[in-house]
Amino acid sequence: MSKRLDYNQIAPAGIKALGGVYGYVMQSKLPAVLVNLVYLRVSQINNCAYCLDMHTRDLLKNGVKIEKLALVQAWAEAGNLFDARERAALAWSETVTRVAETNVPDEAYQAARAVFEERELVDLTIAIGLMNAYNRMAIGFRNTPQAAIENERAA
Repeated sequence: MSKRLDYNQIAPAGIKALGGVYGYVMQSKLPAVLVNLVYLRVSQINNCAYCLDMHTRDLLKNGVKIEKLALVQAWAEAGNLFDARERAALAWSETVTRVAETNVPDEAYQAARAVFEERELVDLTIAIGLMNAYNRMAIGFRNTPQAAIENERAA
């Protein structure tokens, strides 16, 4: 699979705008590890290899253990490995990312609101929307994951 085009070169202002949203999210009150767990889960749902690679590396650099990363996809069955806020964020990420299927039911909203303040929930939803946009860019234009590039170099 080869890269289709370099959207960073073709539409730098658009990519910079997305970067502005990323900067906003990272300066919100949401912890960076929580945001990156959400980014990882959204990327799992969308099967975005480029973003999966990136956010796994980011979480490892932030000290998240590999055992926890291995269970992000099955967080609901992982017991207390994920705290209440992480579980709520991951559940919200799933229902918002799958909006066409879920219609984001009232129960999902109420569960998220039980754990997050209004501003936090809005910021979390912005982060989810942003990652969905980045996933679509990376998948649509075939960004190559860093692991695949490193593998090619080693071969």
